[in-house]
Amino acid sequence: MRILLIHSDYLKYKTKSKTKIAEKIDDKDKIGEFKEALVVFTAVEKEDEENPDGVVENAVSEVKDVLSKVGAKNVVVYPYAHLSSSLSSPDVAKEVLQKMESRLDEMNIPVARAPFGWYKAFEVSCKGHPLSELSRTVTAEPKKEEKVEEEKSKFYVIADGKILSTEEFRYKEGDFKKLVANELGKMESTGEEPPHVRLMREKSLADYEPSADVGHLRWYPKGRLIRDLLADYVYNLVTERGAMPVETPIMYDLADKAINAHAAKFGERQYRLGTKSKNLMLRYACCFGAFRILADSFLTWKNLPVGMYELSTYSFRLEKKGEVVGLKRLRGFTMPDLHTVCRDMDHAMEEFNDQIDMCKQTGVDLGVNYEVIMRATADFFEENRDWVMEAVSKIGKPVLLEILPERKHYWIAKMDFAAIDYLGRPIENPTVQIDVESGERFGITYMDQEEKEVNPIILHCSPTGSVERVICSLLEKTAAEMDEKPPMLPVWLTPTQVRIIPIAERHADFAMKLASDLKAQKVRVDVDEMHETVGKKIRNAGKEWVPYVVVVGDKEIEGNQLTVNVRKTGEKVSMDVDELVSRIHDETAGMPFRNLPLPITLSKRVHF
Repeated sequence: MRILLIHSDYLKYKTKSKTKIAEKIDDKDKIGEFKEALVVFTAVEKEDEENPDGVVENAVSEVKDVLSKVGAKNVVVYPYAHLSSSLSSPDVAKEVLQKMESRLDEMNIPVARAPFGWYKAFEVSCKGHPLSELSRTVTAEPKKEEKVEEEKSKFYVIADGKILSTEEFRYKEGDFKKLVANELGKMESTGEEPPHVRLMREKSLADYEPSADVGHLRWYPKGRLIRDLLADYVYNLVTERGAMPVETPIMYDLADKAINAHAAKFGERQYRLGTKSKNLMLRYACCFGAFRILADSFLTWKNLPVGMYELSTYSFRLEKKGEVVGLKRLRGFTMPDLHTVCRDMDHAMEEFNDQIDMCKQTGVDLGVNYEVIMRATADFFEENRDWVMEAVSKIGKPVLLEILPERKHYWIAKMDFAAIDYLGRPIENPTVQIDVESGERFGITYMDQEEKEVNPIILHCSPTGSVERVICSLLEKTAAEMDEKPPMLPVWLTPTQVRIIPIAERHADFAMKLASDLKAQKVRVDVDEMHETVGKKIRNAGKEWVPYVVVVGDKEIEGNQLTVNVRKTGEKVSMDVDELVSRIHDETAGMPFRNLPLPITLSKRVHF
């Protein structure tokens, strides 16, 4: 069963005509109006026919739970077939809806039911608070009892090859201490807006899009350039290691049992949409498309490991409104997603270790400090303790260990890397996960050496985390270091790497010729020929975090030396063009390059 629960100011409906399966109703039931109601739009599905009473009990339990939280005065059960493309028979649907109404009435909950099988015009006013729109998938399976305290996750610190309690470990001031405090729920939110939100606007990278849903951004040319460079970076990173890039759709049919089961594990934070015949969801990762390709492929043990990579533009997660903020938590985001097919668990753990190295490397290349959490189920940890300790030792510093009492998700072990923002809170970045469910669920197999079909183990890895969170981490890092050194991005990601400032108009031609020479040697360069003082132009370059500023006048035209203002050190260094180019190329070695997507002269630029 699929239900959509709307806490409404009011619901009004009016029957128009009946279908062949319409139930008989009195005239008074052809029109309905309910105020302060919890409206339960309901679609009874094919699988509900096996145990309709079990479905009724669980559905009523969900409705009662939500009703207690939102405080609605009454409940309206409203048949709504559009929530599913796999509907039950009309007789079962009517039986389930009638029993839902009856059970709620037995609980002394004011309840009404809209007629089944009638075309109806309706109007509903949603209240718009965080719990006013909720969707649920209801099955006949008995609900698990609440877990007792000892069944919760347990946390430890692994340091110097030892496992210590979180109280026993001797912390130093710094990011790891903040990570542990956040994970254990000991860090109180200040309610402040993280500084990257101001910086993304101030630097004309991105901003909220007021005409879209909350959590969707507009990107300006500089921000788009940084995103593209990061996309190129991850593409190179994974393809150098043998991964094959693919592209798959952003929406999937929930009538597919494997997709429906996988999606159900993600709860209600999904964008759903429907047509007359289909119930669809927007992807929250690239898993569905990758798994469908792999299931349709012929794989043998000789092929493995097989890596399949996609940059999802976009993935969608219906995060709560109050949790959406800047680049850190979005409803539409760009996620590099690598899936690696492995023969068995030993092979998966071997590949996992290699992917730890890849994730660590992204921190080095981006200049971002990662703190790490290793998570594993209790069974997996006990069986593979030595491997866990070996994997953690690759990090080279203390790591937080979470032991889960049992498997809740498709993974049994994962390693999460997080940057820490200016306010001391984690920004989730790279992750590696061991998936033991999806091979079987999606029918992915490979032929082993004995010519038997085997379901593989699959690794999920995002080497950087979402592109938006990478930029968030970089901006938050600059804010945290503001008192220690001039804020700047890595040179390979900085939109303008060199700014040339002509002192007077007679120096403009030389400045343009110099810019042309630098551009030809793959340096992003622009010219500030605006009618401002040289001092102001230098300050403006500083506001844009330009790493190298060259002021040109008579001396530069007559000689072959340039005086270069170096942002990182605050020095003025004399060098020729080749030395400047060599210095930039050394700083950006191995990193992708794209041209500046803006007019080379500042006077021609749009102010966003």
